[in-house]
Amino acid sequence: MKNAHRGCLLKVHSAVMLFGAAGLFAKLVDLPSPVIVLGRVFFAAVSLGVLLAVRRQSIRLDRKRDYGYLLLLGWLLALHWASFFQAIRMSSVAVGLLTFSTFPVFATFLEPFFFREPIRVRDILIAAVVVFGVFLVVPDVNLNHSITRGALWGVLSGFTFALLSVLNRKTVRRYPSLVIAFYQDAAAALVLIPFLFELQPAIGGREWLLLALLGVVFTALSHSLFIDGLSGVRAQTASIIACLEPVYGIALAALLLGERPEARVLAGGIVILAATFYATATSDPGVERRIRPPDVQS
Repeated sequence: MKNAHRGCLLKVHSAVMLFGAAGLFAKLVDLPSPVIVLGRVFFAAVSLGVLLAVRRQSIRLDRKRDYGYLLLLGWLLALHWASFFQAIRMSSVAVGLLTFSTFPVFATFLEPFFFREPIRVRDILIAAVVVFGVFLVVPDVNLNHSITRGALWGVLSGFTFALLSVLNRKTVRRYPSLVIAFYQDAAAALVLIPFLFELQPAIGGREWLLLALLGVVFTALSHSLFIDGLSGVRAQTASIIACLEPVYGIALAALLLGERPEARVLAGGIVILAATFYATATSDPGVERRIRPPDVQS
């Protein structure tokens, strides 16, 4: 029993590490952000489609309107990932991941709007702490500064992911997570195809290989590992582990790319992650929350 639990914990940690490492591809692949995301969701959708076929799991939806709803969520997923990669391309892996980590604050204020859940004073205080952390990450409140613009893209990424997560609460109760991920990745690919013709990027063999790696290993595989790990790990525990995504990403960026964040960025990151960790660890167990992997988005 203990070995099974440890195995599930290892799967969740491995998935979160892969989520964090996905941000490095914004620096490794010299392509516009929408094209990187297009490659990611295309290869992820193909991989998930094969996995679902091997498992003989039906992808048929119960209602016709659900196809349109998932298409909308796919558009939102494309916007989320494009803004996430743009944040990293304009600043650094650390700034992109840390500003994206503001998404729980946005979710706190979006959920009452969609589900009529009360806003508590503690949630407002946590939001204020996170905003202070973002202020520390930004070196200068000046839109001419690339890091400032990157941070704003990261905040947009956090907002769109929070909105995606909140809207997904309606679908995870009806369909398996892998089926939802398959449809959203496929829909995101359809939405992003026009950018391929508009931007006409030169994609060489190296870029194709990296995009395939990003889609298959760092998206489809990581998503599958995370979901499999949930079979033996409490949802709240998995949520807390997911808070380590920026830590893994920043460590790997320092190791593989030589990106070492400045002291101010680290201080802001500690503030943001501490507030997020506290909010996750003290979340109300009475409220049903189905968590989604952070970068499938997450």
